[in-house]
Amino acid sequence: MATVVDLFTYPVKGCAGTPLDSTHLTPAGLAHDRSFMVVSTDGVYRTQRRDPRLALVRPTISADGGRLTLASAERGSGDGGDGVRGGDGVRCGEDELHLDVTTSAPRREVDLFGATFQGIDQGEEAAAWLSDFLGVPSRLVRVPPEHDRKTDGLTPGTSGYADSSAVHLLSRASLTHLHARMAERGAPPLAMDRFRPNIVIDSRPGERHGEDWAAAPHAEDRIRRMTIGAADLGYTKLAVRCAVTLVDQEAGARGGPEPLRTLAGYRRAAGGGVVFGAKFSVVRPGKLSVGDEVAVEEWGDAEA
Repeated sequence: MATVVDLFTYPVKGCAGTPLDSTHLTPAGLAHDRSFMVVSTDGVYRTQRRDPRLALVRPTISADGGRLTLASAERGSGDGGDGVRGGDGVRCGEDELHLDVTTSAPRREVDLFGATFQGIDQGEEAAAWLSDFLGVPSRLVRVPPEHDRKTDGLTPGTSGYADSSAVHLLSRASLTHLHARMAERGAPPLAMDRFRPNIVIDSRPGERHGEDWAAAPHAEDRIRRMTIGAADLGYTKLAVRCAVTLVDQEAGARGGPEPLRTLAGYRRAAGGGVVFGAKFSVVRPGKLSVGDEVAVEEWGDAEA
């Protein structure tokens, strides 16, 4: 048996995650996950592959999604009382921007992996703050309420601006196994945030040896249907890893060849690519909490 040990939502695609004790799992993933995206002035999405400093932007969002804060991890959080008010609903300081989210502004086309979607531009103050911090002209857009994206995989679903499926799940056992292989190369362990999961699972304390499927690395690859808390999830595909895993999330800069160098030696999928973790669609929305039991309803064969 396994339980949820960590939950993370990423309100702004490519930026830092927000740890949660509990949240609601919507049809598009954890509440507010990847509901915002940083784009170039011509609408092309920004990613840590090209802009690793995105990792230093710490977004937080109110429960109702109406208030977004962008904080600089590099310069510290808090405006020290010297923030100034920009446009309506915006409070700007050197280190933070507090923004009233708009869903009524005009839509614009945005590009995500070559696919065209719509985004609601969040205004000049957000654009100025991000452009200054990243060092390149940037805009902030939000998923429109009418967003109707369909995601592929074994269990089709929907998501906001996520790379593909709504939920990325990873087990601590998989990371522990990776660390053991990296140690053979003399490489130090990496933080879980390199992989930007939404749900992290681990063995439930006290499980007897032989009954503890969650202690086996990459067991998440074989899950096809599961219930966590009040929600049901269906497997879509393995998580193909890219150069984002090379970015040190605390430094906002490339950190070397790991983990891709080691993963390439034992985690190549039959269809191509280096894989680590699994993606899921939301079959039934519901509340999720740290400590929830993971009940697997259906197993399948691993694709790697």
